[in-house]
Amino acid sequence: MQNRSQRLNQRLKAWQHNVASYAPVASGQLLRVVGLTLEAVGCRAAVGSLCAIDTLAGEILAEVVGFDDQLLYLMPIEEMKGVLPGAKVTPIGGRRGLAVGNALLGRVIDGNGEPIDGQGPLKTSQYAATSAPLLNPMVRRAISQPIDTGVRTINALLTVGQGQRMGLFAGSGVGKSVLLGMMTRGTNADVIVVGLVGERGREVKEFIEEILGPEGRARAVVVASPADNSPMMRLRACETSTRIAEYFRDCGRNVLLLMDSLTRYAQAQREIALAIGEPPATKGYPPSVFAKLPKLVERAGNGGPGQGSITAFYTVLTEGDDQQDPIADASRAILDGHIVLSRQLAESGHYPAIDIEASISRVMPMVTEQAHQMAAQMVKQLWSKYRQNQDLIAIGAYSKGSDPQVDKSIAMQPAFNAFLRQEMKRPATYTESLEQLARLAANCKV
Repeated sequence: MQNRSQRLNQRLKAWQHNVASYAPVASGQLLRVVGLTLEAVGCRAAVGSLCAIDTLAGEILAEVVGFDDQLLYLMPIEEMKGVLPGAKVTPIGGRRGLAVGNALLGRVIDGNGEPIDGQGPLKTSQYAATSAPLLNPMVRRAISQPIDTGVRTINALLTVGQGQRMGLFAGSGVGKSVLLGMMTRGTNADVIVVGLVGERGREVKEFIEEILGPEGRARAVVVASPADNSPMMRLRACETSTRIAEYFRDCGRNVLLLMDSLTRYAQAQREIALAIGEPPATKGYPPSVFAKLPKLVERAGNGGPGQGSITAFYTVLTEGDDQQDPIADASRAILDGHIVLSRQLAESGHYPAIDIEASISRVMPMVTEQAHQMAAQMVKQLWSKYRQNQDLIAIGAYSKGSDPQVDKSIAMQPAFNAFLRQEMKRPATYTESLEQLARLAANCKV
């Protein structure tokens, strides 16, 4: 018994020594500023914690993103103004709690969870930790029922399940934001969380007032961090959007998470990683980028018993319409399907410009009936048949009667275009979409 007590005392002393050796120092000083990276010495703080830096313009917050021996690397969250050599750097602990609750609905906040819509402070007494524990994959409920997106093409041909993670792949200017707005108007989700990250500042207000509209905004939370924000703020905006969605899911609600865009999240992490000396790998992206992407995406999905779900759409900007872009390629591997927007369709005035040949929903067979799947397959096959012979038809080289399927696809083009096109402010319910698909498929028989 005495030996056991001695061993416990020795272990307790060792723990006390370790805790004392890692106790945070009150403050240090700023040594160097290189680009967006701040280097400080004389203070001890954990990676991910916050520090306050004294400047001529007042205190600014920075997050610890790395260290080298006694040198701390920090990345500012706010704009750097009036920074002086030897400025006081004070660790202030971990991230502050995130305001949550129904008071967020209808509000616009930044990456730190602070309101930016001019409607005053958030009236809530509920706060959540900025990071939630990961769900055990064996606890998650299986995806078993479809969700209504309000977009006829998606409902009928690319059916999305409740708790699915989908990618929206598109180049610039082909209608990503408009498609997201259509979903916010027509979905049957309880809560909508929209993350506008790294886009032009002008588009934030336009999206909220013109695309989202009063109806969509009433049940939505918008997290905005435009392109002129620091990379740390853009990174936080994506994580804040996901954390808010997790909160509502844990409350038992079905959430639609729209993240625009996953590419900007990766680019923000690239800026941070390169600034602190991480070596670039694939096309200039450091390895940490490809480690953070699945960590963010895997937080969406169905919850456990008694919880709701997060159905997520992540837009992926394919630069130069290159579908083999490293971020696009990595995203396809970790998502449950992808919707590709075609520039050719957009330029011809076909909206939403969804390329149904290049798009797929991996969960559709699990949430739809056999008749629905067969009707969708029939429409896709006949549409694809026309696209394959489109050049021959356009120059008059195709002779009518050569192929009955091609003849039928030509005759069905007006019906196909009427079905695949949709006005932005006229949502199509899931039931309506299936009824129209059934009528269209009945006319597709050769």
